[in-house]
Parts: sequence; C-alpha cells; structure tokens
Amino acid sequence: MIDFFLKELADYPGINNLTVILMGLGVVFAGLIGLVLVCTVMGAICKALIKETPAPASVSASAPAAAGSAEIPDRGSFIAAVSAAIAEASGTDAAGIRIVKIEKK
Repeated sequence: MIDFFLKELADYPGINNLTVILMGLGVVFAGLIGLVLVCTVMGAICKALIKETPAPASVSASAPAAAGSAEIPDRGSFIAAVSAAIAEASGTDAAGIRIVKIEKK
C-alpha cells in the first residue's frame, strides 16, 4: 500500500519525501505559533478587562482592633470553622482532623 502512494508521488515532479516532511513541519510550527499569538492576545484582553479593586477601608480599619484582642470570643465556633476549611482544602472528613494548638503570630 505504501508503494502505491510512493508511485503516485513519483508522478508529480518536485514532490519527494523531503518536501512532504518539510511541509508537515511547517504546518505544525505555524499552528503552534498561531496558538501562542492567540493566547497572548487573549491574555492582554483579559488583563485589560479585569481591573484590581482596592480593599474596603472598613476591613483594614478593623484588622488592628482584632489583632489586639488576646482571646477569641467564641473559640468552639472558630475551631469548627478552621477544621471545616482544612477538611475542605485537603479533601478529608472534618471528624478526622485533630487541631492540637492554635497560636496567634
């Protein structure tokens, strides 16, 4: 079957195996360069459309007050929330997590 295709290619002057290989490589690299250009343009468009919003002033003003308090008002709820967050991030059950110590730094 390969001989059939080689005989067909032999009938066309100027087409040999090297020409076919070079055309195939050229098409592949042109496609890859096109993909890089499309990704670059889309990245520039997304960066232009998405604008950074500043943090609200109320959050930054309340942060120092919370940092000064030494005791957590509802420690059980706090530990439950931390356990749930860790369990969700690690993909395990919250009952299997044991929090030994929580330190404020």
